[in-house]
Amino acid sequence: MTQAQLESLLDRLTGELAGALLTEPFDLRAGHRVGAELVAAHIASAEGLGRTVEVIQLRLVRDLGLVAEDVEDRMARLLAAVATGYARALRDRTLDEQESIRRAAMRARTQAERALRASEARFRHQATHDPLTGLPNRTLFTERLAAAINEPGRGAQRVGVCFLDLDRFKVVNDTLGHQIGDLLLATVAERLSKAIGEHLVARLGGDEFVILVERTAGTDDMVAVAEAALAAVRTPALVDGHELQISASIGIVERQVAGANPTDLMRAADSTLHWAKSAGGARWALYDAERNQRELARYALSAAIPAALERGEFYLDYQPLTSLRDGSLVGVEALVRWRHPELGVLRPDSFIGLAEETGLIVQLGGWVLAEACREAEAWSAGGAAAPFVSVNLAVRQVHRPGLVQEVRTLLRQTGLPPERLQLEITESTMMSTAKEPVRALRVLADLGVRIAIDDFGTGYSNLAYLRDLPVTELKVAGEFVAGLRSSSVGRTDERILASLVSLAHALDLTVTAEGVETAGQAERLRAIGCDAAQGWHFGRPAPADRILARIR
Repeated sequence: MTQAQLESLLDRLTGELAGALLTEPFDLRAGHRVGAELVAAHIASAEGLGRTVEVIQLRLVRDLGLVAEDVEDRMARLLAAVATGYARALRDRTLDEQESIRRAAMRARTQAERALRASEARFRHQATHDPLTGLPNRTLFTERLAAAINEPGRGAQRVGVCFLDLDRFKVVNDTLGHQIGDLLLATVAERLSKAIGEHLVARLGGDEFVILVERTAGTDDMVAVAEAALAAVRTPALVDGHELQISASIGIVERQVAGANPTDLMRAADSTLHWAKSAGGARWALYDAERNQRELARYALSAAIPAALERGEFYLDYQPLTSLRDGSLVGVEALVRWRHPELGVLRPDSFIGLAEETGLIVQLGGWVLAEACREAEAWSAGGAAAPFVSVNLAVRQVHRPGLVQEVRTLLRQTGLPPERLQLEITESTMMSTAKEPVRALRVLADLGVRIAIDDFGTGYSNLAYLRDLPVTELKVAGEFVAGLRSSSVGRTDERILASLVSLAHALDLTVTAEGVETAGQAERLRAIGCDAAQGWHFGRPAPADRILARIR
């Protein structure tokens, strides 16, 4: 209130009290009203009531001259009524305030509980569904798959899963950006839902989707679902102004519910998806238990390579490279063997491919190179001219930055002369656009190390590029030599071999024929001018000590 409003209020209340003192019959309710109005006007401090009583008494008794005994009695009772009304009003206001606080607290609690329930519900549109596509996510899919398998009474029924992955989706993200990639994923999700709406379609993450068929009558049902999914995906998609042509690969697993479990089912679907990918993509593949067992065995074999190297399970045999001019031993090719504790002796074709796939070929190839250099140096004690040792280098080895230093160190440690080491490289390795491998081979050639092209004729078969590369020898693939057994087929192969030998000699390269198994093949190769040959006709692979005995 302003000062004037306060004075007006107090003056009015004082007038009401003065009137109550003189009014007949005497009524205390005016005092109650005045006390309540003081509290309502927020004149409710600790000193408010005392000052009010003091002022009323002075104003009404002294200033107005109301001193009669009966008036004094009334005054006391009236002031008591004011105090009573004042106290009641304070109590009521306090109770009202407490009730307001209680109701506000209840409202706040209700709102907080409502917000918590909404948050929990949102946590549950997020825990079971993919925010990008709106499809069920991995969690919900796993729950549904487990329920389909574990449902009582379903043991004799069948269940199926299609594991779908977009082909070359990374190219879209890398070239057009992740925003376009996300829009494309949303488009694919919508198409899959429309095409296969009766079955659960979920997004596992990235560009991986999965379809659950809870009841199947066999693999034909699953193939039909997979075909529908592939057709839905491969239709060109217009995404933010970009027309995108995509495809997908699908791994299909279908089996009886009895004995199945979600983990094994998804692992099998994932493996099958990789089969479809490795076959070129844009197709489906059906799970094959026998193939899966073979691949598991291959994986176990590749995983055992490092420990086998440490335990010394690998060893080398050497196949002679014989001169076709005089029959002398000019070189040997190192061939690695694995004395497996359970599978017996394994040939290179059982594990070299695995080592190349996993990158273990660098470690294994390094051991082969070091062991071949060490054993070949001991042949110098044979007295006669010792043969060179030829070692195959994998692509990963050739591309290693430290190849030159590795070979230098081995030659220095073993004492093997550089000219008695030959490194065999595949045609595809030599045709690489990378300059560093070629530069490394040049350095090795300058050291005196021999460089040979292995299995020549099965790759590019391009002699022109050999002019500028540090190659000293061509090893002609055994496929051409095998044809020399037959007089009808052999004529063509003989002419091809004669051309290769003639052109190689024009480039100052020597030629070694692989896979020579008969005297007739050897004679025809000698007639066309081939320099050397290797194969069972000249000797099977043998340990290093037998090579030393042959030299002696």
